[in-house]
Amino acid sequence: MPVKKLPFKSLNQLLSKCLVTQEEEKTNLLIKSLKSVKARGYLTKKELEDICRWKSPRAIHHINSNTPAVIRKITTAAFATRSERSKIELLTSLRGVSLPMASAILTLINPKKYGVIDIRVWELLFSLGTVKTKPKGVNFGFNEWFRLLSILRYYSDKYETSARKIEYSIFLVHQQYQDGILYQNLNKRKTD
Repeated sequence: MPVKKLPFKSLNQLLSKCLVTQEEEKTNLLIKSLKSVKARGYLTKKELEDICRWKSPRAIHHINSNTPAVIRKITTAAFATRSERSKIELLTSLRGVSLPMASAILTLINPKKYGVIDIRVWELLFSLGTVKTKPKGVNFGFNEWFRLLSILRYYSDKYETSARKIEYSIFLVHQQYQDGILYQNLNKRKTD
């Protein structure tokens, strides 16, 4: 298992002891640089590239293949809809935008309501028994993302903080208790 034995019996116990109150400076600067997106209603190509570099730089060549007009059209529609499923479907229609990248876009635009779906977060939630599927934390679909979103929003209300700070707290605890290699398949291919 990718997480060592945890000293927490539940997510609630983990958060009561390890809830972060500060965002990482680089992330905080990016969130601040994206403040105008909500009012404007869409992302520019540069903003999408900045988000990609933050979440997963290896996808940048795919991100760059989207035209500014396509980015504007799709992100306008995604940010205008109230449907979480539609937001994800629209954002993942952009080249290079996987479900984790789409969750990063939503998180950086609105950290109060969103958090990033990530292998670390999911593995830790699985090890606590908070989620029951996808023990390796990969190949997420809408249902996993929406389950995570529900968990993050529940605890953000309970602790009167943002969904991002709940997610980031879980992420940091995983880093602290990680056992072994996070991306075993990628590292295995490098040695074969």
